[in-house]
Amino acid sequence: MTADVLIVGAGIVGAACAAELAARGMRVEMLDAQGIGGGATAAGMGHIVVMNDSPAEFALSRYSRDLWLELAPQLRERDAFRRCGTLWVAADDEEWQAAREMHAAFAAQNVAAQLLDASALRACEPALAESMVGGLRIEHDSIVYAPTVAQWLLTQSPAAAKIRVRPGTPVTAIGARGVTLADGGYLSAAHVIIASGLGAQQLMPSLPLQPKKGHLLITDRYPVLIHHQLLELGYIKSAHHALGTSVAFNAQPRPTGQLLLGSSRQFDTTDPAVELPVLAQMLHRAARYLPALPALNGIRAWTGFRAASPDGLPLIGPAGDDRAGVWLAVGHEGLGVTTSLATARLLAAQITASAMPIPAEPYLPARFATQRVAHG
Repeated sequence: MTADVLIVGAGIVGAACAAELAARGMRVEMLDAQGIGGGATAAGMGHIVVMNDSPAEFALSRYSRDLWLELAPQLRERDAFRRCGTLWVAADDEEWQAAREMHAAFAAQNVAAQLLDASALRACEPALAESMVGGLRIEHDSIVYAPTVAQWLLTQSPAAAKIRVRPGTPVTAIGARGVTLADGGYLSAAHVIIASGLGAQQLMPSLPLQPKKGHLLITDRYPVLIHHQLLELGYIKSAHHALGTSVAFNAQPRPTGQLLLGSSRQFDTTDPAVELPVLAQMLHRAARYLPALPALNGIRAWTGFRAASPDGLPLIGPAGDDRAGVWLAVGHEGLGVTTSLATARLLAAQITASAMPIPAEPYLPARFATQRVAHG
């Protein structure tokens, strides 16, 4: 197969881009140094959430969540898609007010959400600490096991016949209309998409991406403890700390009966090792929300690195720098799974010069080139 598009990076974002372009009739070749669904895709929680930190984040996450809900009936049991909903938990009156404001913002955009007072919260999630004052339930938020979805998109989806996957194929350089491989080979195509997360910086060192390390832990299998994905309302503040280490409560019920726990954020390290002090801090915070947690058995902890852009939004569009035919789909930070399907639609619309489903301007990589000129 002679490809129309080369994609570097077989995580969930790259896989979504491949499936979308193949569905539009293009022949796609997928290149990855390892295999399908590795990197940040394998390390993350797999949540699909509407976030409203900014209008652009809201537009992208809401549109993408809708696409996930459309795709869900095609997914397999092993893909572990569940529409469990997100429950944002308020620990004090200040956070309860934040929940009310978030509810009003979602209601204005017709996003289904319900405020829960303290008694309704306890009825909904009895395992939460009795000191919690309320919460906000976003009912259509979901979870999924992204590595197997990436595999399905590339090898079993309706468009998979037009996709060739080449695992174990590192790319060392990107040029206009082609890529250089580690073995010295060269592949050409009309379009090249870089969707390799932090690895994109090895191909384009000028990309404004910063690694944001995170820890996760999964427990043994237990009777159902929680029913929703639970996040503290303080998460929004801690998620955007620019320096140092922060933790926040995030617990997810897996279909296996396990509990998946996060989250931590570190900007000051690129060491992938699990750091016990950070993990302990994260679990201590989680126990404030789930008092039964210390009695559970954790069976595995791991880390991953999110690729964060300066403004918290992904880079979706032409790479620029006189690289005709080179496109970016990187910088999704902790929302790569959530926004993967929308990223693919936006990028495919740009490549094929077709109508945009939502405005693409907030995500175009050129916004950072403009900033460099303005501050240069």
